[in-house]
Amino acid sequence: MSKSAPKFFIISGTSGSGKTIALQVLEDLGFYCIDNLPASLVPEMAARVLGNDTSDHNCAISIDSRNQDFIGDLKESFESLKSLNIDTRVIFVDADDNTLLKRYSETRRKHPLSDKNTSLIEAIHKERELLKHLSTIAHRKIDTSKTTPHELRTIIRNDSEHGSAHSLTLLFQSFGFKYGSPTDTDFMFDVRCLPNPHWHPELKPLNGLDAPVQEFLADKALCTQMYQQIRDFVEHWLPHFINDNRNYITVGIGCTGGQHRSVYLTHLLQKHFSNHNNIQTLVRHRELSL
Repeated sequence: MSKSAPKFFIISGTSGSGKTIALQVLEDLGFYCIDNLPASLVPEMAARVLGNDTSDHNCAISIDSRNQDFIGDLKESFESLKSLNIDTRVIFVDADDNTLLKRYSETRRKHPLSDKNTSLIEAIHKERELLKHLSTIAHRKIDTSKTTPHELRTIIRNDSEHGSAHSLTLLFQSFGFKYGSPTDTDFMFDVRCLPNPHWHPELKPLNGLDAPVQEFLADKALCTQMYQQIRDFVEHWLPHFINDNRNYITVGIGCTGGQHRSVYLTHLLQKHFSNHNNIQTLVRHRELSL
């Protein structure tokens, strides 16, 4: 039985978004981790750790704005990685401005780019611009605005286990529009037009994973039609994303409160695509406290 190739992860993102947690999770999983490595040294380090047939190390590094002088070396470094045939997975962690401002206010930490002439919000915007190339090429973008540290750890752990460069991971996420739309989805479907179990007293306290709600929705032709059309849409475009070397696709399904309709359809979609070869499926119900 041949062993799998070592994994090489690059973690980046805005300060305060959770990238330190991401790197800690990978370290706990046995990755050889380096925090804030200058971009110009990435190819050399990757070649040393991963560049021989006997290596069994998984490796992860973080690149962030603390080393502004080296950010300009990013593009050249990634070209070097390609020439070394090292499979690289980039994970970019971010959060919205208000969330980052709140986190810095609560922790009273200083942003690495703020000074007497640069306000916190200006530093946040400057950092995003500096890291724009990494954000653009990222295989996986994670918005932690509404994500707890525990949830982020689970996401990173799943990525490390299923994020092979030769397979595709499909994340189906249910959510409620009343709590805000997720910003890290590739496709978003609004299912608020479907019959709502919320208005039935016996179904209101349940969710889309409970049998009575599933039976109620399965009996509605509109629900079946919506499911089939979303399923067929994703089926049609999957091969094109795979051919484009995409590793991760997030499909968001939203209803009003994220309890019934979106949960039900997300469950059906995950169940259907879990039978596909070379596709790893994940599911997240954002509004459920399970």
